[in-house]
Amino acid sequence: MLKFLNGNQKNFLRKLEIILNKRKTKQKTKSSAVKKILIDVKKNGDKAIIKYEKRFSKNKTNSSSIKFSRNEINKVCKSIDKNLKRSIDLAFSRIKKFHQKQKFSSFSYKDKYKNLLSYRYSPIDRVGVYVPGGTASYPSTVLMNCIPAIVAGVKNIYLTTPTLGELVNPGIIYAAKKCGVKEIYKTGGVQSIAGLTYGTKTFKKVDKIVGPGNAFVALAKKEVFGDVGIDMVAGPSEVSILADKKSNPEWIASDLIAQAEHDIFAQSILVTNSKDLINLVNLSIKKQLINLPKKRIASSSLRKFGLAIFASSKKKILDIVNLIAPEHLEIDFKNYKGIIKGIRNAGSIFIGKFSPEAIGDYLAGPNHVLPTSGSAKFSSGLSVNDFLKRHSMIKITKSGIERLGPSVINLAQHENLDGHANSIKIRIKKGKLIGKTRDFRI
Repeated sequence: MLKFLNGNQKNFLRKLEIILNKRKTKQKTKSSAVKKILIDVKKNGDKAIIKYEKRFSKNKTNSSSIKFSRNEINKVCKSIDKNLKRSIDLAFSRIKKFHQKQKFSSFSYKDKYKNLLSYRYSPIDRVGVYVPGGTASYPSTVLMNCIPAIVAGVKNIYLTTPTLGELVNPGIIYAAKKCGVKEIYKTGGVQSIAGLTYGTKTFKKVDKIVGPGNAFVALAKKEVFGDVGIDMVAGPSEVSILADKKSNPEWIASDLIAQAEHDIFAQSILVTNSKDLINLVNLSIKKQLINLPKKRIASSSLRKFGLAIFASSKKKILDIVNLIAPEHLEIDFKNYKGIIKGIRNAGSIFIGKFSPEAIGDYLAGPNHVLPTSGSAKFSSGLSVNDFLKRHSMIKITKSGIERLGPSVINLAQHENLDGHANSIKIRIKKGKLIGKTRDFRI
């Protein structure tokens, strides 16, 4: 089931890079259709949103109400299964507790000239959260995107999920209510990203949009960046698992399948120093897939993008993982500490045989919104910091500008910015020695 690759081969990393890039290419979508929808919604507002929602969802409803009323929200929340409610409550508590420890503190200090230099944080005013619908309808997405915003102090959170004329997932609505979401909209797709970006009669205009979506949603977020902030341009989910001969092949197989059932473009990779383990994992995958409800999706993902990489040394294993830069990384090695020290590129790391990636998806505590498609080389998962603006503050004293000014003037004149130099010179007391400066009348 998993395609076998020999990581010991010469120039293997280059070959692996080509394989990984082929998956990225398959995900690309033409942007012209996305741009057309964005422009239409910007111009025609709710009317355009409803038009595209009905077109793309193939929904024949005549409903034009694209926002949940308070009564609708309360009614849906009353229908939620008690066990699901308890699980959401537990996840909320654990995720919030972890993110509360991320809060940054403002600071200030005075230098030897008594200049006051400080750094402070303030929350973003309005945040929009996109939550996929249909087969990918996840209350966990609500919690993971809203809770860090709550901890950061964001007061206005708006959420959209495609449910126009359809049955809504009670878990999504309950989680949104628990997170204090101001308004919940019933639409999805590019049209909802446009609604959050530009605002309509119904949609509130936001300052930043977060949350996962399909390739069109991801491209829409990329297009509107600049008009609003975004969390990241995320691709399909992925996991890499490092395992040795002592690993349980059934457990490893189950974790690979768990990732594969997300999406036909999801990627599951096993990296190991044991060829026997690869054989046993492949056998177990075939057995476990038989009764899996999402067998078609998982099988397609594993067949097209699943990899089993054999590498005999720790150095080779680390080189492979750091090249992949996986969204999720499981380490099921007996001597894992040496491995962890060498990991530079990974979104979230799960350590030991009792730490499957699935627990991180729901309630371990850390965020499950993570960099994909190799972007863990330069980015990190969603955090409280993503909902905070950072401001530097500078208060210079008379003594400070007199002492520091001459160096500023020299630097400004070196860069041929005499106006900059003059803004310092004009503040320095006449007759004060200001170093070697160009003649500039003030």
